[in-house]
Amino acid sequence: MTALDASKTKKDSATMTSTDNLAQYFDVNGYVSGLDVLSPQEVLEMRANFDKVEKDIGQENATYSLHNKHLTDEWVLRLTSHPNMLKPLKAVLGPNLILLDSRFICKYPVGKDEEKEAFVAWHQDVRYWGVEGDVVSVWLAIDDADVDNACMQVIPGTHKSGLLKHITEAKEGNLLTSNQSIPENLYDVNKAVHCPLKAGQMSLHHGLLVHGSGTNRSTRRRCGYVIRYVSTQAKPIVDADRPRSFPATVLVCGVNEPANFEDHAPEWFTWRNM
Repeated sequence: MTALDASKTKKDSATMTSTDNLAQYFDVNGYVSGLDVLSPQEVLEMRANFDKVEKDIGQENATYSLHNKHLTDEWVLRLTSHPNMLKPLKAVLGPNLILLDSRFICKYPVGKDEEKEAFVAWHQDVRYWGVEGDVVSVWLAIDDADVDNACMQVIPGTHKSGLLKHITEAKEGNLLTSNQSIPENLYDVNKAVHCPLKAGQMSLHHGLLVHGSGTNRSTRRRCGYVIRYVSTQAKPIVDADRPRSFPATVLVCGVNEPANFEDHAPEWFTWRNM
């Protein structure tokens, strides 16, 4: 971790002393990192649950195929609606929150072979979402994520630049299913900041923030749970050329007004924070 990264992480953690400070920091930088969510016991339970899923489906499928398990697995939905997760989200988006989508992402070690790559190209999340309104992504660490095992990197302030051009990534190994990336001339990689997290911590980033991550050349797995949230004031973009559906949306907090997204909450979701 560079001195700049360490300084940023310290400042990010300090923002939790005030939701006003957190919202202000997020508005300026487009992200906040190092936020505590789970207790040590909750971390153990989360990892045990995930390790069982990983064992059942195998590492290849666990890399990027675990999509919207909050609709089927109670332990997953409990993560998405954890009070310590919702508190900073409400500071940024307001009291009425819709979960758009979620996915587990595992980056496994590739060893020291420099020819092997498994990275996430520089991109913006909202490129793919078709939503009018602010989208905030949570990255909840299942494992410790650090520079060695290729934690997420962000370029602060780039969420103010609007939606940038994305092209097909020429380099092999991009974990994004769309295989897109932002041309290098549209951002300054020298301003990139690492977002290291301990297991049970999370980062938040704006859907327009330019971010990505490198190849995991450590000996450790780097697994995280990514969840997208919007205010109930957001709405789907109507685009006949690229129609989108939102089959996994769940009201996790507040009231669903004006009901721009349908609430697909499972019947057993009884602990919602209204």
